Amino acid sequence: MSELLSDTALDQLFRQARTYNAFQDLPVSDELLRRVYELAKFGPTSANSSPARIVFVKSAEAKARLEPFLSEGNRAKTMKAPVTAIVGTDHEFYERLPQLFPHADARSWFVGNQPMIDTTAFRNATLQGAYLIMAARAVGLDCGPMSGFDNAGVDRAFFGDTPNIKSNFLINLGYGDASRDLFPRSPRLSFEEACRIA
Repeated sequence: MSELLSDTALDQLFRQARTYNAFQDLPVSDELLRRVYELAKFGPTSANSSPARIVFVKSAEAKARLEPFLSEGNRAKTMKAPVTAIVGTDHEFYERLPQLFPHADARSWFVGNQPMIDTTAFRNATLQGAYLIMAARAVGLDCGPMSGFDNAGVDRAFFGDTPNIKSNFLINLGYGDASRDLFPRSPRLSFEEACRIA
């Protein structure tokens, strides 16, 4: 049985974690981004399908490519964030199943079944994006996940040579600046409002 994480860890991952709109002017190393992925990749997905494909936008050139496709409300904060992760979804994920799920012919479950491909891809890539947030928090980064961008434009700019990959959502990453644009925490539903035990 696993041990309960400390209150400090639970605060960092959940209770005190926030969606940041401003970040300190501190770099995020490529090595730390690799570490984030190396943790996030262990989160479960259907048949280990792992359909998320991530672009970490860091360079001035890449930021300039991203900027035109951001909504007005997301543009300034994203351009100032040290890194923006584009969480994409590979709709040909099943081609990797012989590698990722070798004990069964899982590829055959999907080939020719576009509704199942699309549902499985979207669900599991979204899950992986959530794992990415938790992994980033676990290594000391703060996150600002968001929609509010032109998916088709981002797809052309960053996945143009892989049309099977479609953008899902964005996550600004860095060291959050709690002194700027950090809104009061919004309410959450209670257990009684959101859950039932059957």
